[in-house]
Amino acid sequence: MSNDFTLVPVVDEGLGNSTYLLDLGEGRALVLDPERDLRRVRTEAQTRNLTIAYAVETHLHADFISGARELAALDGATVLAPDVGPRGFDVTALADGDTVELGAFTLQALFTPGHSPEHLSYLLYEGDRLLGVFTGGSLMVGTAGRTDLVSPDRTVPLARAQYHSLQKLMELPDDTPVWPTHGAGSFCSSSLTGDRVSTIGKERATNPLLQVAGEDEFVDALLDSLGTFPDYFLRLGEINHKGPAILGATPALTPLSTDEIDDLVADGAQLVDVRAAADYAAGHIPGALSITLRPVFATWLGWLVDPNRPVIIVRDVVQDPDDIAWEAAKVGFDSLAGELDGGMKAWRGSTEPAATIELLDADRLATTSPATLLDIRQRGEFASGHVPGARHIELGALRAHLDELPDGPVAVMCGHGERAMSAASILENATRTDVRVLAGCPADYARAMGQELRGEE
Repeated sequence: MSNDFTLVPVVDEGLGNSTYLLDLGEGRALVLDPERDLRRVRTEAQTRNLTIAYAVETHLHADFISGARELAALDGATVLAPDVGPRGFDVTALADGDTVELGAFTLQALFTPGHSPEHLSYLLYEGDRLLGVFTGGSLMVGTAGRTDLVSPDRTVPLARAQYHSLQKLMELPDDTPVWPTHGAGSFCSSSLTGDRVSTIGKERATNPLLQVAGEDEFVDALLDSLGTFPDYFLRLGEINHKGPAILGATPALTPLSTDEIDDLVADGAQLVDVRAAADYAAGHIPGALSITLRPVFATWLGWLVDPNRPVIIVRDVVQDPDDIAWEAAKVGFDSLAGELDGGMKAWRGSTEPAATIELLDADRLATTSPATLLDIRQRGEFASGHVPGARHIELGALRAHLDELPDGPVAVMCGHGERAMSAASILENATRTDVRVLAGCPADYARAMGQELRGEE
């Protein structure tokens, strides 16, 4: 990257995405692919005395609510976006080859469909000098964006379009920096590398999807690399198209008494306990879903919680309610019903009962001989190494496959314990009473049992 311009990646490790802040000079900045939680982007701009003048989108995002409309309404930013028909808010629609002059810089749109039908990459120039390319969900580090987020009948045609888009990008010079939006941790990507930026030459030489013989082989390789994705991906694109609500201030978490929570739950509200897995195991409200507040919280909230029912939060006093509210807002939960006033201490101090779940280390779990070992990690994780005899049901699909589990004790495992506790709470809510959670990973349990992990079967 050149030393004479400032490009700041603001990485969301949980969603696996990068938002880019570009200093345009004269106190103005451009933000590319902003998420709805704009706190860090605005802080980066403010520390550099920059006003956000432009919000640029590469495509209609499926994995998060865009912050572009928020920047337009509250910061006065001009939104630059692909032309996908009338939107619910004003944008400057761009098509292939269109350019926008940004002081000393020029942004040129490059039509790169595949991840989505309307996808644009953007070439960044300073005069005649190409500084780099923002590739969004097209070319990524070691992979390319998935093409199955529109409809099943569009998956293969979009994969073929993705092939040609990558070939178009390969026409750029080898030393051209590549700045993708999606990266490791994003369900829009199959990348396992931790790198978030690259160059055209590096991708040409190392990206497996660019080593195949031709279009058909590319389509097969891309589709074979895809795992499951959260079903909320199928609804956020349309919200971003119509224009998400402008939130402005952080959505409030209204304090609720135990009686108010009882009434709301009776009317269909959902309880989401965001405390650490160990705290949930030690005592929680019966019926509460465990989703630990950590970088991937938004993904699992969007995947496991019904967006059409009110959500009540149970948190620890040290957990920031603003973080909870913005994480929820990223995936379309604009307004939470509230939170348990006083946390679990208030619940325990009332006449309400608390439920518990056994959280056991590998050595203790190995002595309990559970009837069923349930591994709820993603397909690729399970295939890379699992305990012999373990059943595999991904966490996101567990509710739909509960009838596949035999009666008797169940021990749930994942990579660390948080997802397993989410699964245990789903099992408990389905009236399974003998559920245990492994505090650790499958390798820990295999060691305790004197076993070796098995690979893909």
